[in-house]
Amino acid sequence: MRKHEEISKELTRRMEYENSTSSYQRVHFDDALAIRRRPDEDKANVWRTPFMRDSDKIIHCPYFSRYADKTQVFSLYKNDDLTRRFLHVQFVSRIARTIGSALHLNLDLIEAISLGHDIGHPAFAHTGEKYLDQLFYHHTGKHFMHNLQSVRVLDTIFPLNLTLQTLTDIAAHNGEIELDRYTPVQINDFDEFDTIMKKCSEDVDFANHLMPCTLEGAVVRISDIIAYLGRDRQDAILTQTAREGDFFDQEIGSLNAEIINNLVVNIIENSYGKPYITLDKKHFDALRKYKQENYAKIYNYAASNARLDVTVKPMMSDIYGQLLDDLKSGSTYSPIYKFHIYPLTNLRYRRDIPYEKTEPNQLIADFIASMTDDYFIELHKYMFPNSNYPVVYKGYFDNDTSGEK
Repeated sequence: MRKHEEISKELTRRMEYENSTSSYQRVHFDDALAIRRRPDEDKANVWRTPFMRDSDKIIHCPYFSRYADKTQVFSLYKNDDLTRRFLHVQFVSRIARTIGSALHLNLDLIEAISLGHDIGHPAFAHTGEKYLDQLFYHHTGKHFMHNLQSVRVLDTIFPLNLTLQTLTDIAAHNGEIELDRYTPVQINDFDEFDTIMKKCSEDVDFANHLMPCTLEGAVVRISDIIAYLGRDRQDAILTQTAREGDFFDQEIGSLNAEIINNLVVNIIENSYGKPYITLDKKHFDALRKYKQENYAKIYNYAASNARLDVTVKPMMSDIYGQLLDDLKSGSTYSPIYKFHIYPLTNLRYRRDIPYEKTEPNQLIADFIASMTDDYFIELHKYMFPNSNYPVVYKGYFDNDTSGEK
């Protein structure tokens, strides 16, 4: 029997009354408080809010289209029904906007945070991020984190002049760390923001405890988890790496639609009119248990099944090492110049420091993080034509067991 919870009658009546009389709590972030690095540019007007402008800038950023071929969980599959990052950010936006609408939050800000939150994520899911982090740390003593890289893409690689609120809440979106309550922590200006970003790059623990600065950012952060929790199970069943009966069927249901509905309803029930976003204990404990089970039965298996340790990991090491040698020797025919640095320097952005003056390891991390799964594999073939790593894609019909021809 399906489990679809509903908002209580008491809260439903309250919401209906407050909607009709406009007497609800004003807990949303006010457009008038938006802050930009260059306040003389990108000013809002009557038909285009500051956060609408942020969303427009994000979707027209050259790296936005690369969401379409970046693995969410299952790498090296030829299957258009599997979730890629492009679809994931749409799920996050839709879930977060549903919650935000019920709580009378700023939907334009929610959309901007949602659309930009994973734009710095490398290919090959969290496994690809782990490999890049290991290389980057080995050479610099600093960690690579995709949430910070998303900020870097939108604020430095492409200096888009986004608002402080959008950037801060993208940085704080960490969907791998769940909390039973998200209370915003205000950041006042870009000087404070830049100091925090520098400390995050040097201290993983500090970065992992970074909190959103708005309720809208808090909603996106919990929506990120809701968006992948059931969908990743659905994809695991689609790839036949799991069966529906393998997963818990407890308080929040087993189907993706049940999980989304029941967590969204509980957030609205417990957060309406409050200065924080929260779940009750039963639902939070279930969310945490489901997430732990996903790691045990999906994520760890997905990386080993694709044999990424014997393919992508050494390939990334090859690419990183060669590009570093190229930058040190000033080899302008290197792919990092031809396909990364030169295209960026030809764009007419206002920069305090020319992009090509960036520290070499950071340039390489920027380049590798920008790649889709297929681009990465093609680049390796281009750079190392005699290498023969056993990269094997699972085709559309490889799981067909019907026996029919």
